[in-house]
Amino acid sequence: VLLAAAVCTKAGKAIVSRQFVEMTRTRIEGLLAAFPKLMNTGKQHTFVETESVRYVYQPMEKLYMVLITTKNSNILEDLETLRLFSRVIPEYCRALEENEISEHCFDLIFAFDEIVALGYRENVNLAQIRTFTEMDSHEEKVFRAVRETQEREAKAEMRRKAKELQQARRDAERQGKKAPGFGGFGSSAVSGGTTAAMITDTIIETDKPKVAPSAARPSGPSKALKLGAKGKEVDNFVDKLKSEGENIMVAVGKRSREPAKVLAPPVNTESVHMKIEEKISLTCGRDGGLQNMELHGMIMLHISDEKFARIRLHVENDDKRGVQLQTHPNVDKKLFTAESQIGLKNPEKSFPINSDVGVLKWRLQTTEESFIPLTINCWPSESGNSCDVNIEYELQEESLELNDVIITIPLPSGVGAPVIGEIDGEYRHDSRRNLLEWCLPVIDAKNKSGSLEFSIAGQPNDFFPVHVSFVSKKNYCNIQVSKVTQVDGNSPVRFSTETTFLVDKYEIL
Repeated sequence: VLLAAAVCTKAGKAIVSRQFVEMTRTRIEGLLAAFPKLMNTGKQHTFVETESVRYVYQPMEKLYMVLITTKNSNILEDLETLRLFSRVIPEYCRALEENEISEHCFDLIFAFDEIVALGYRENVNLAQIRTFTEMDSHEEKVFRAVRETQEREAKAEMRRKAKELQQARRDAERQGKKAPGFGGFGSSAVSGGTTAAMITDTIIETDKPKVAPSAARPSGPSKALKLGAKGKEVDNFVDKLKSEGENIMVAVGKRSREPAKVLAPPVNTESVHMKIEEKISLTCGRDGGLQNMELHGMIMLHISDEKFARIRLHVENDDKRGVQLQTHPNVDKKLFTAESQIGLKNPEKSFPINSDVGVLKWRLQTTEESFIPLTINCWPSESGNSCDVNIEYELQEESLELNDVIITIPLPSGVGAPVIGEIDGEYRHDSRRNLLEWCLPVIDAKNKSGSLEFSIAGQPNDFFPVHVSFVSKKNYCNIQVSKVTQVDGNSPVRFSTETTFLVDKYEIL
């Protein structure tokens, strides 16, 4: 067992030390202080032993990289681990000096933790350590990009609305009518105790039916928007827009609600609960051909009762597509490979309580067209001044049941509403964002194909890229937990499962 890894000076002063077992600070400082005195000068050594521990070390200019292990530890493995530790340090420190090591101490500690877990060496190389410590998240980048787009759209929408309100007030004054108060945009909003009026149908026409606001706000001078209160002005203005049926906080091609909120979790969750979540990112060409498809899946374990903390999950993997599986570093890889069971390396230890733990993840990346779960075929053809668009879908993976499917087709601006011919399902026309949303509640083996035909002025390129969003309670890769058993006695444990298959990106370019 590896007790600690440290970088110390020739005099035994610890600069960075990472303990992998329970040790007091005084004990580790004492061990490192005794280390230089044990070495015989003038001789080349790679290890020194005392009655209780073994020091395995490597000189690095004016410093030492030291591993403190038990005496019955495998010295060949320890030397291999030492070499990896010594290669990690120059990755983060430009010079092997005390100040440089101290400055990057936390980077080194995070890297040390990737090499060793609970005293045992992990099967990692230098490139993997670099990747793990960077913690680069594609989902975080996508979230930030969507957030910035939403903010830009909201600001542009508010500026446009403000101009419309000012124009309406000027028109009303020109005609000699009393201008309605628009709360902060018109001076008449707070004059003479008059009530600030909501935006009426005569000023702004919306294509969507009006939706009742979630919380009715009493109109009155106290609730009018004031130019001084910037934060409340924005909030109240957004609420007014929502009361007309506008979704202003929506990115182009994205839905106004997250798919994860559509599927409510099971009401009766057991003490052992698992979330199986998959996300797909797919890009197709308009003339056929899969450019890239990437799917990420994970099993998250949540235990709410200490009685069931020492368990094993029996995984059923019926995937035939060559998915790449990876277990958590603390999970016994040999047990999983041999028996498809997820258990801790140390059977005496327990899984964490009341927290979501990712125990198994998988990844599938392919350009094989037969792997596409839902194919979309869009055929725009010019007919005089207008364009006839035929779009159809077909479910290739018949075991799936896709719910709340929305196929979003961009439309040219300033040409009016499309003329719908034939349609399976329903549609929504968003004139503000120039989008046609084709809505299908369910696509499954009984309802595996459908089509939509419409005409509108434009060019074939105006109707791309097509975006698709859906949510499913069945996962794409057929990986499930078949049963859960106790480590002691192998008795079965009741458990609940929540499966979600979501879209991260689904585009036809």
